[in-house]
Amino acid sequence: MKNDILLEVRDLHTHFYTDEGLVKAADGIDITIKKGKTLGLVGESGCGKSVTALSIMRLIQEPPGKIVKGEILFDDQNLLKLSEAKMRHIRGNRISMIFQEPMTSLNPLLRCGNQIAEAISLHQGVSNRDARAKAVEMLQKVGIPDPEGRAREYPHQMSGGMRQRVMIAMALSCNPELMIADEPTTALDVSIQAQILALMNQLKEEFGASILLITHDLGVIADMAQSVAVMYAGKIVEYVDVVRLFDNPMHPYSVGLMESIPKMDEVVPEDKILRTIPGVVPSLYNLPSGCYFQERCNEAFDACGKKVPPLIEIEPGHLLRCWKYGQQ
Repeated sequence: MKNDILLEVRDLHTHFYTDEGLVKAADGIDITIKKGKTLGLVGESGCGKSVTALSIMRLIQEPPGKIVKGEILFDDQNLLKLSEAKMRHIRGNRISMIFQEPMTSLNPLLRCGNQIAEAISLHQGVSNRDARAKAVEMLQKVGIPDPEGRAREYPHQMSGGMRQRVMIAMALSCNPELMIADEPTTALDVSIQAQILALMNQLKEEFGASILLITHDLGVIADMAQSVAVMYAGKIVEYVDVVRLFDNPMHPYSVGLMESIPKMDEVVPEDKILRTIPGVVPSLYNLPSGCYFQERCNEAFDACGKKVPPLIEIEPGHLLRCWKYGQQ
């Protein structure tokens, strides 16, 4: 593994075995995160973004889920081959996660400061007193006023933005090398979103951490990420640096996502102000033959219905899964 690469996921397959059938939620995922950099993972709901993150953390519930194939190389260690005891030392310590909804991720019966201190005591081996002091310090770092008083409060006593800051404080309390942020600004108002994103960037620089940022908001990606993996129905369909994605998206799905961003300075007919991609993400229980995006794509042709296109490098550092550009 190259010295500047922190995490490399190779051919990851995570399946769920249900009464309705087999769900291939992550179907051959390949991503790389460099040290000190942010990778954005984007796509509509149901594309497999969160399952990919939970697979990296090895938090897939078995049954019904199972990581059936692949490698997750973190600092030259394959996480899938570690014992659960060794994985617990990495999880929450060297790799942390900000979950999508803090109200369901924080324990409603414990004070916020105690929840942060618990993680510090577990991984850093310090006394309870020192752990509580570090928890207050982390609450101060994430911009919570009166951190000592807030540390004694329960999650329901805080606003959504405050709870998200508590989650970030907990995630950063052990100085992790990789932070996975799963929709960290969901359900927050715009001003709080901006504060949270600025805070994450500031703390990334301060701690030298890498970030896997999961979102469906391309505006967030533009502000935060250096490279982007676009995901659709369990597969990566485009993988490129953020500048090229915004300048020249090539996969029809990426183009559709870009066109769905409202452009306030563009003069368009009233009925075209909010562009959408027709249709919905296909059910993972009943995927179409061929390219999974073909039924929503206005550029589909005969080859698209025959088999799934491979992910190929169409130019240096630009990977694409589309028969329009691939070998048939």
